[in-house]
Amino acid sequence: MLKRFCSIFIARNKEYFRDRAAFGWNFLFPFLIIAGFAIMFQRDGHTEYKCGVIPSENPKKIHEPLPHILKDITLLKFVEFQNRDIGFEKLKHHRLDLVLEQGSDPLRYWISETSPKGTVAESLLLKALYDPGYLADKVSRESVKGRQIHYIDWLFPGILAMNMMFSGLFGVGYVIVRYRKTGALKRFKATPLTSFEYLTAQVVSRMFLLLFTNVIVYAGCAFLFNFHCQGSYFDLILLFSLGSVSIISLGLVVAARASSEEFASGILNMITWPMMFLSEVWFSLEGTPDWVRTFSQFFPLIHVTEGMRRIMNEGASIGDLGFQIMVLSMMSVIFMLIGSILFKWTKE
Repeated sequence: MLKRFCSIFIARNKEYFRDRAAFGWNFLFPFLIIAGFAIMFQRDGHTEYKCGVIPSENPKKIHEPLPHILKDITLLKFVEFQNRDIGFEKLKHHRLDLVLEQGSDPLRYWISETSPKGTVAESLLLKALYDPGYLADKVSRESVKGRQIHYIDWLFPGILAMNMMFSGLFGVGYVIVRYRKTGALKRFKATPLTSFEYLTAQVVSRMFLLLFTNVIVYAGCAFLFNFHCQGSYFDLILLFSLGSVSIISLGLVVAARASSEEFASGILNMITWPMMFLSEVWFSLEGTPDWVRTFSQFFPLIHVTEGMRRIMNEGASIGDLGFQIMVLSMMSVIFMLIGSILFKWTKE
């Protein structure tokens, strides 16, 4: 049994490393995403709100500069337009968050009622123009204590988990369907190899490849963008491995009987995209309806993402992640059993 398992494991790894395009893309894809967000959301920077500056309705009126107090707001970026209609058009299409009329007294401004960023930009504008003495005895500002987590630090574990999801599902599910379609699985059927041995070898092989690629991606991003893991690397690898097994096993369920690459691709896409958006990869689900958050718990990715964030950003140990470990373990066993039961060697 061990010899048959090792043969499939080694053969699958060799096939992966020989496919230079897929091999290189598994490194390049997550790195490009992290690099892009690191540039857009620098740790020492802030989100900028774009304010268009349009001329007065009266073309003969002398264009007076904006109040200096507005230019001191670092979160507002002013963009001047010579044509009023262009400014309003960009505001309607959310390319601007606010539009100011140059030289107006009182200062006239426009926002889009459907733009959340426009509301924030308006608040910054009004705060700058308001008498600071009025609010001095009505509010008290304090900063949250403890280590500040920047958005890019919060996002990084989610990108690693997302890369695991795509590689785990398509790297196993799609490949097995191709093997079945070309008749490669039919040849295995004539050997002593059992379906459980074959699927287990596929899972372990893909888990090894995911660990290999993501360790290199993590090391490269940590070196270039100064990421730090507050918890144990051993705990992080353990959680990542368990999450990989659960997601790969889910891919096996899809590949167990699919005989068409097109059908398998459609099913995998139907799984991956909702899983990605409901697993807090890009944004938090706080404030969403209760049924959305409940439904998201059925996806393994959200438990991987949450666990990795707690280890990397909060320094949690594997003992603090009992719920995530239990859920991922149960999902791995269930998906693996279903895949083994439904698995067939041929298209018929």
